[in-house]
Amino acid sequence: MKKVAIIGAGFGGLALAIRLQSRGYTVTIFEKNAKVGGHAYQLKKKGYTFDLGPSLITAPDIIRDVFNCAGQKMEDYLELTYLSPFYRIYFHDKSFIDYDANTDRMKEQMAKFNPKDAANYDAFMTYTQQMYEEVITKGLGRTPFSFKKMFEFLPKAIKLNALNSTYNVVAKYFKDPRNRFTFSFHPLFIGGSPFRSPAVYLMIPYLEKHGGVWFSKGGMYSLVEALEKVFLEIGGEIRVNSEAEEIGIRGSKVTGVRVNGEFHEMDILASNAHFAHTQLDLLDETKRSKWSNKRVKNLDYSMSSFLMYMGVRKKYPQLKHHTLILSERYRELVRDIFDRKILPDDFSMYLHAPSITDESMAPSGCESLYVLIPVPNLAGKINWQDKKHVFAKKVLEFLENDFGLEGLQKNLDVFELFTPEDFSSRRNNYLGSAWGVEPKLTQSASFRPANKSNEFENLYFVGASTHPGAGVPGVLLTAEATENAIIEEHGAIQNLSTNGTLSHREVIA
Repeated sequence: MKKVAIIGAGFGGLALAIRLQSRGYTVTIFEKNAKVGGHAYQLKKKGYTFDLGPSLITAPDIIRDVFNCAGQKMEDYLELTYLSPFYRIYFHDKSFIDYDANTDRMKEQMAKFNPKDAANYDAFMTYTQQMYEEVITKGLGRTPFSFKKMFEFLPKAIKLNALNSTYNVVAKYFKDPRNRFTFSFHPLFIGGSPFRSPAVYLMIPYLEKHGGVWFSKGGMYSLVEALEKVFLEIGGEIRVNSEAEEIGIRGSKVTGVRVNGEFHEMDILASNAHFAHTQLDLLDETKRSKWSNKRVKNLDYSMSSFLMYMGVRKKYPQLKHHTLILSERYRELVRDIFDRKILPDDFSMYLHAPSITDESMAPSGCESLYVLIPVPNLAGKINWQDKKHVFAKKVLEFLENDFGLEGLQKNLDVFELFTPEDFSSRRNNYLGSAWGVEPKLTQSASFRPANKSNEFENLYFVGASTHPGAGVPGVLLTAEATENAIIEEHGAIQNLSTNGTLSHREVIA
């Protein structure tokens, strides 16, 4: 049986591990932290529960596929709640839109901003459905993307205007700035700029409309725990507190991975760590011919995030489960973050309040709040040790005095911060980039780091920086694409039956 090592137990690593273990490979995951989850880690404090990273579930069928691979039913492991609205989006003028899948409700709200925009809603959703069908239904997101495949897709991409920017395509359908934001912001959820991410990412509005936006009882970490449980049930092995130190290389092959001073020989190795960390810190540059340190560093990396986790002894009815609160600036604010790499005076934010849906996430009468503010990555040279508390105070003052979360500061029970420097030190993310390689046109599809290494025969990549990209659905699809790359090269040893499991092996700490 072929032995597989996977570095990192984020969603990508766990999903790939389940897929390969189900195929008959012997899979071991090496995880740096004390628990699995990667960016989807969890914080519990004083009765409050916080998801530290991803906070919403879309495309549950993509998640269901991972459980199906192991002969299991997702519904036996997760309790999902459909959210409506998906998000409440507050604009700078205090107007808002409750964004969801209901066509009539969306048109009614959009018409208040611009009646012609509402009339174009159906045509826009038909357009985004075509993107969805190419990426999801026809499987472009599930298979390794070669230049041959890209050139086969190119005529269709040109016909669909998929190479234009997300924002420019949205602007052809809608005129009011609020409607334009509502349907163009999604690349920000995967670390990209709406003004240069290709319009193929407009599949996301249809993906949400088609599959919904969901919450898993107990938070996103319940999905992490479910994947961990399935992997162990089918015989997988997880070693926590086991940070990869070096990937062994002999000729054109990797031989294994050194962890805590001990070398583990493997037939196949897949890295769910940040792509740049894998290349710069784990692979000897003298043995790399195509991905030199210079080439790795010359890639453009996504923005980072400033995160605030707040346990509040108060409820706020103006909040929905997911709330976006926007600055007046859109294009220029994005440019400050992505291009100028400065910390601007204004900010937009995403606010997650899971205790609205699941009261177990906070003590009775209290709220568990998570605030995410897009900020430059560490290429911006911002000293977050000096800035973080000043910036956090500014955000708190805005939420309390401008947005209307009265008594927020005096009712803080838990207050934790996570900065780009934490993404670097605690997650091994190059430049503190929260999503890895930026999803712009020249770094998408076959221009993105490949699922299979183009330098070493038995080295693979899974996670946000490879094809098709970031976001929970995207990362789970990278696992399927990487699995397909491995099966193409090495074959499937066996398939797990749909009515049983393999032997159980414990987590090794």
